Amino acid sequence: MLNEKMAALGNNRSTIRELFEYGNKRAAVVGRENVLDFSLGNPNVPAPDAVREAILAEAAGDPVALHGYTSAQGAADVRKALVADINRRFGTDYTGDSLYLTAGAAAALSCAFKAIACPGDEFVVLAPYFPEYLMFIESGAGAKAVVVPPSIADFQINFDALEKVLNEHTKAVVINSPNNPSGAVYSEQTIRQLAELLREKEAQFGHPIYLVSDEPYREIVYDGVQTPFVPTYYDDTIVCYSYSKSLSLPGERIGYVLVPPQAADSADLYAAVCGAGRALGYVCAPSMFQRVAARCTGLTSDITVYQTNRDLLFDGLTSMGYTCVKPQGAFYMFPQTLEPDDHAFCERAKKYDLLVVPGADFGAPGHMRISYCVQTETIRRALPLFEKLAKEYHKC
Repeated sequence: MLNEKMAALGNNRSTIRELFEYGNKRAAVVGRENVLDFSLGNPNVPAPDAVREAILAEAAGDPVALHGYTSAQGAADVRKALVADINRRFGTDYTGDSLYLTAGAAAALSCAFKAIACPGDEFVVLAPYFPEYLMFIESGAGAKAVVVPPSIADFQINFDALEKVLNEHTKAVVINSPNNPSGAVYSEQTIRQLAELLREKEAQFGHPIYLVSDEPYREIVYDGVQTPFVPTYYDDTIVCYSYSKSLSLPGERIGYVLVPPQAADSADLYAAVCGAGRALGYVCAPSMFQRVAARCTGLTSDITVYQTNRDLLFDGLTSMGYTCVKPQGAFYMFPQTLEPDDHAFCERAKKYDLLVVPGADFGAPGHMRISYCVQTETIRRALPLFEKLAKEYHKC
């Protein structure tokens, strides 16, 4: 007998991945340049030159050390270098023993969820959300995911709905800012209000409520917007981070879990994260890219390309009658579809070889996610097709 649940997961890819594979098949028919694929959040901006230099420098060193195991939580000198950058940027005084290095943010989230999940626990997820959260929480950690509907007007937090679902079973609230799929950045006021609410509920229920902050887009922000560093506002925060987006290294799988020392039961919490990594079979994060990250920490790829794409796409879509909250960060746009059934709308878009993801997959029906981490020319070529699609509905 096989684990039927796992077989079902393997046989049913996410809509994002299905669209990506559809695009590959369609490209074989009409040519890659004629498939306008906005499905996948795959950075198209090259990594900084310093990344290549770091790779070459590491490759010139001791090959045994370069490719060998590190400590399970990551090499001590790497963790020291990474945390020094965090301290410099955010005015903290963490040590390397607050970091557990992982194979990207997905592994970081999986370790964090599994570390704190106990039977009967609930994890609150704020829509719109990255769809795999539900997978990591329910299939990975064995907990229950409770979804809070979005605030459509601005994609900040729907506090009335959030307060209603918090109860004695709530173990954690999961946030993602800058947000995938909306591009919204939670304001300082939003984070302060969230921290105040969670402190009240901790006192009411008599146990910690952790705030799991998923931050792979932390540095990708526009127009002078600042991303609040959440542990500054709420002690019981666990930060999950990845260098996939900031350094354009999605395939190299390098990230971390940060357990601040002020978090409740921080020593045991850190041990539980390490234990979760062990249980999940994460022997250590990729050793060479641990050291590359340490050499390049604090750097980012050229995000001005993303801002150019955002402005071109936003101005174009809104001029056609699409309704959209202007993204402040990340590289996604989340316009409302021109009909309530977003799946039907996205299917219609396929006839123009426009590949966009239905918002229902992110807990926000009636929207579509457009990943604008593509060549600017792709957006220029796509806009007339979005206009044709819009005109179809305006005639109805």
